[in-house]
Amino acid sequence: MLEKLLPFVLLIAAALPAVAALASAADPKPAADAAKPRVSVMTGDQVIEILDETVDWYRTLGTQQQAATQPSDLLILYANRQTADKVMGLAFEIARANAELLSSEASDAQAADEASAAAQSLRQREKKLNDQRSAIQAEMDSVRRRAAAAKKGEPDLQAKLSELQGELDMVNARRNLLGTMAQFANENDTNGSNANALKTHIDAIAASVPAASGLPAPAASATSTASSSAAPLLGPHEDGSSGRVGIWSLAANVVRLSSKMSTIDTVDQHTADLQDVFTKIRSAPMDQLKALSARSDVLAAQANAANGATLKGIRDQYDTLAWLFKQTAAILTPLSKEGVLLKQYRHNLANWRDATQKQYHDALKVLGLRVAVLAGLLAIVFVAAELWRRAVFHYVHEPRRQYRLLLVRKIVLWCLVVAIVGSTFASELGSLVTFAGLITAGLAVAMQSVLVSVVGYFFLIGKYGIRVGDRVQIGNVTGEVIDLGLVRMHLMELSGQGPLGPTGRVVAFANSIVFQASGGLFKQIPGVNLAWHEITLKLPTGVNYAATKERLAEAVSAVIKDYHDDIVRQTKEIQKSTASSAAGDSQPQVQLRFSAAEVEALVRYPVHLPHAAEIDERVSEELSNVVASLDSATPRLT
Repeated sequence: MLEKLLPFVLLIAAALPAVAALASAADPKPAADAAKPRVSVMTGDQVIEILDETVDWYRTLGTQQQAATQPSDLLILYANRQTADKVMGLAFEIARANAELLSSEASDAQAADEASAAAQSLRQREKKLNDQRSAIQAEMDSVRRRAAAAKKGEPDLQAKLSELQGELDMVNARRNLLGTMAQFANENDTNGSNANALKTHIDAIAASVPAASGLPAPAASATSTASSSAAPLLGPHEDGSSGRVGIWSLAANVVRLSSKMSTIDTVDQHTADLQDVFTKIRSAPMDQLKALSARSDVLAAQANAANGATLKGIRDQYDTLAWLFKQTAAILTPLSKEGVLLKQYRHNLANWRDATQKQYHDALKVLGLRVAVLAGLLAIVFVAAELWRRAVFHYVHEPRRQYRLLLVRKIVLWCLVVAIVGSTFASELGSLVTFAGLITAGLAVAMQSVLVSVVGYFFLIGKYGIRVGDRVQIGNVTGEVIDLGLVRMHLMELSGQGPLGPTGRVVAFANSIVFQASGGLFKQIPGVNLAWHEITLKLPTGVNYAATKERLAEAVSAVIKDYHDDIVRQTKEIQKSTASSAAGDSQPQVQLRFSAAEVEALVRYPVHLPHAAEIDERVSEELSNVVASLDSATPRLT
């Protein structure tokens, strides 16, 4: 068993020096790195950072898409998208060109490492193994020829051939081990792996950006569709110069335009920052091209005095310089184009901002004009209301009429204010009228009783209406009005027995009482405190009814004589107010009513309401005296 493992142990022992040499070759010394010329413009981290900044800038197209709401905005957005696609493509060209330079640096470093002592030792070992392999194969061919020339197979030649085959297998195994270790060292080389990883990273970023991967941008059509669908909604009124819009919509439009300008400024600042980055990067390839041009001039001077062998080395250097010049120019040219494209991009943004700023100022002017018109209309309404109030106090002296006119003034004033403010803030008057109609219908159903009471209020304050201080009768309740509101009124109840005086109770009635068939509302004509009372008497049988009628009338006239002047005046006031003679005379009236069993006298007489109880009492007393005297003094009829 040990004899079988011995060849493998020897193989590993022989490969250890080569592995150590490869490890030392894979880690170049800092001094050597400092001596090597640098041909790349940017490091891998700088390339990735610039690509990230460019992709982040490219994604501002989404913000611009949200701000684009007009046809002119869509044109600018389309131009910016085309420019942004070109900028992204050039950025990836720059990144890939710089990655090629970094890869070239890695190859040069590997070539330099191979020229080191460790690499030479590795090649010497490989050469030695190759020589051994060739020698063994040559010897095996010689043995095969000798065995073929012999008439009978010689055992010694076959054994020799078997031993040479084993030795050849051992040499091949050592060569395979050296090749595997060399490949492992090369794969883990720092410079080469960084260059490959950079290319992979660039390809991954390009795959996430349609403009860099060569695929059509799906967002472009969506942008046009979404923006075009939004344009009819906002576009016609966005400048505030056309259409019937309200103050609310105008204010929202001003805020939207201000936000759009802020968005454009942010995108422009982002573009300016990216432009500065590319401007700073452009100086490095410019210096590189100048250095390569100077080196080519030096080589040209050397070529004039060189011989044939030297010219071949100069030619190789020229080839290297030409390749480096081409790769560096592949970085500088896109950088120059980037500057032009970003300048054009900022020019488009400036035009967009100027157009938006003009729309903003126009919308602000329209909003200010609309607010000024609203303020002017409200001022006119309030001034007219104040003039109305002063005219009422100046030309109308009756408190009741003043109250009515001031109430109408208040209603008209606030109706006008609501109408002006509603029409000014509303964008669509049709929608406002429809909404107001629905609200009115709902209120009419839900507040039917309240609305009827409000309407009844205007009937109550009419020509023959009531006011505070009037005595009224509603149903069986008699009282004095102490409050008359828009929905209900309050009465101080008066006693119906004896002198009219307050009972201490307040009765409330809804104003809708005027529309009710039952109950009824009774009141005195304004300025009149006159009422007619009636008393029915039973007369004795057989008296002189004509004389009795006269005596009863004289007795009542004697009682109301003290109030005759007030009664006459109020009777004339009733005739004047009603424009009718139905009020009749102010004298007491006596009417006889005959029946089969008895004779009754109906006495009607006017009373002054403040003294109604006193007059009733005196009239009753006088009539009782007259009836009592009939039995003894009045002659009987036969």
